[in-house]
Amino acid sequence: MRLFRPILGAAAAVLAAIACTTPATSASAADVAYDVLVFSKTAGFRHDSIAVGTQAIRDLGAANNFTVTATEDGNQFTTANLARFEAVIFLNTTGDVLNASQQTAFESYIGAGGGYVGVHSAADTEYDWPFYGNLVGAWFASHPAIQQATVRVEDRAHAATAHLGPTWQRTDEWYNFRTNARSTAHVLANLDESSYSGGGMGADHPHVWCKTYSGGRSFYTGAGHNQSAYSEPAFRSHLLGGIRYAAGRTKADCRPETGYTALYNGSTNGWSQAGPGSFTNSNATLSSVGGLGMLWYSAKQFTNYSLKLDWKVDGDDNSGVLVGFPPSSDPNSAMNNGYEVQIDATDAVDRTTGSIYSFKAADQAARDAALNPPGEWNTYELLVEGERLQVFLNGAKINDFTNTDPVRSLAGHIGIQNHGTGDDASFRNIRIKELGGTTPTNGTGPIKGLAGKCLDVRNGATADGTQVQIFTCNGSARQTWTVTPNSTIKALGKCLDVSGGGTANGTKIQLWTCTGGTPQNWSAQSDGTLRNPASGKCLDVSGNSSADSTVVLLWTCNSSAANQKWTLPQ
Repeated sequence: MRLFRPILGAAAAVLAAIACTTPATSASAADVAYDVLVFSKTAGFRHDSIAVGTQAIRDLGAANNFTVTATEDGNQFTTANLARFEAVIFLNTTGDVLNASQQTAFESYIGAGGGYVGVHSAADTEYDWPFYGNLVGAWFASHPAIQQATVRVEDRAHAATAHLGPTWQRTDEWYNFRTNARSTAHVLANLDESSYSGGGMGADHPHVWCKTYSGGRSFYTGAGHNQSAYSEPAFRSHLLGGIRYAAGRTKADCRPETGYTALYNGSTNGWSQAGPGSFTNSNATLSSVGGLGMLWYSAKQFTNYSLKLDWKVDGDDNSGVLVGFPPSSDPNSAMNNGYEVQIDATDAVDRTTGSIYSFKAADQAARDAALNPPGEWNTYELLVEGERLQVFLNGAKINDFTNTDPVRSLAGHIGIQNHGTGDDASFRNIRIKELGGTTPTNGTGPIKGLAGKCLDVRNGATADGTQVQIFTCNGSARQTWTVTPNSTIKALGKCLDVSGGGTANGTKIQLWTCTGGTPQNWSAQSDGTLRNPASGKCLDVSGNSSADSTVVLLWTCNSSAANQKWTLPQ
């Protein structure tokens, strides 16, 4: 919301243990009822955990509003029968378990939007069926002895992993896979091979992942070998989350994800608080306190990028993600010069979840289909390409906005809002991927304009208020500028400045002590102009004259005017 809004046997023993264990519960208690098929046929090694695993899933169903049918009969795989189920769980299957017609029926089921859950040796199944290999994500290769290991949780928004911390210590049979699933699936957790013996995949060893495939949803976990796993509360919640995702009862962004850099995953280095309120930082989670304020990534500005972050509200709470604003300690500057992507789902149509606040509403049908309710995590991708902003919610595109306001730009800083007391929002795993080719970098050197002349500090003076002009290029310090994209332009230790923060045509452009204020913010445009976002006007050579000592000034932007074209140092 805008910042100025007011604050508003062994198996039997384990079965008995499970019966005494509190079933995993979550917001799924409110799920619309659904049906699950548990398939545990084996044509190779048979795990003694199948019976207790089946019972654990029955318990989860009783507590979370889904019914369970268990079978080891491949004849259950007909088009008509599979249509009864929202998800099919391959529980420790091994070998070739379905014939050709049964395989065809299952392919049709997935193609019609069905869900698949693979548990542990489901990856040791149907090696000669390419469709299944693509669906499960990777086939089993080998495993060392059962031992304790560290699971590193990459995605803490998915229902299968949101309850976990950044690491998960447990004992299991740790699979090596024939291929790395990361290129085709979204990895939720990986194995730290330094924490155990016998890992065979190196630094990147996926262990849990999800994906969409052929119209359906797929979730796979490498865990679940031991009988004891199915009485672990954390593992039961993990399994429940995977079932709910596969059945379509919770949403997640399961597109493959590579090349992102963490801006926040526990450390707030590079972040600054603007305005009142704050964020607590615990368990690699930022939670808003009071406001109206903003936590912004002050260490760097971004131009073309994919920003992803996970967020959750507890109820009817208000917050947003801010993009494209200049550096400032005033949180209102972010709203006046950038844009907010809203989180609150209960306001007017152009200021609810997925909207570009007060500028463009989200596609409501797409938004509603993708949104997880309060109490569950959601994932945003904000894709900024030039002045185009696309918003993806849990992997689904819900908004497509183009900035046409000359005062604003999508290039700049990013931040998260703490709206006020009672508006409780949490954030995790803020990460970014800068898009190659068009992202400007800091440069130092001459700035060349009309007739190849250089931007020049008159007489090389350093007093505040010194006039800036054009002059024949000579390589001197008075013509050496350091350009920080979408921020300051500096020479002689001071900043290029709009006198008095004026907005009128003809306002003097001068050298001034750097303050971080909006009169000293400059944004390079794709048409070659240099714009001051606060005024919405451009750096202009007076009278279109190329004579030495012609002053530069502020003027209405004109993309075809030669006296507003500038070449920046690289």
